Amino acid sequence: MNALQKLERWADTHHPKWIDIVRIFFGLFIFYKGISFIQNNDALMSLMQGSMFAAFAKLSVIHYIAFSHLVGGILIAAGLITRVAVIFQLPILIGAVILNLFQVSFPQGFNPNAELQLSVITLLLLIVFLFYGSGKLSLDEYIRNSKSKEYA
Repeated sequence: MNALQKLERWADTHHPKWIDIVRIFFGLFIFYKGISFIQNNDALMSLMQGSMFAAFAKLSVIHYIAFSHLVGGILIAAGLITRVAVIFQLPILIGAVILNLFQVSFPQGFNPNAELQLSVITLLLLIVFLFYGSGKLSLDEYIRNSKSKEYA
């Protein structure tokens, strides 16, 4: 058994129920941010205005972020392929943290604002759920249990 499987087995056996509740609300929050992102994508377009990306690349980034937040938020909340959904969220949040760091630190010194703090907390929660996975209150667990009953 390799280290990743051992880590996953440990996380499955040491998974408190309250983490599942946090995962559900966290998934709903990410879904909400996806809706908010779609409604306010002009802010990102204006932010990317001075970048060297072509217009197609800008639209691709916007669609990737919106789609990942909407679908990933639902998957995380439902506990269905949670780790995969988290992996698709990680580049977005790493980019958001870096973007907020540079936006805050250069103009007026380093004064963390609410958006930076929210991005960091979200990134840390993504790392937690990458480690812990979906848990007992999830569709993954339901499917696993129904398959084991089917074969028994």
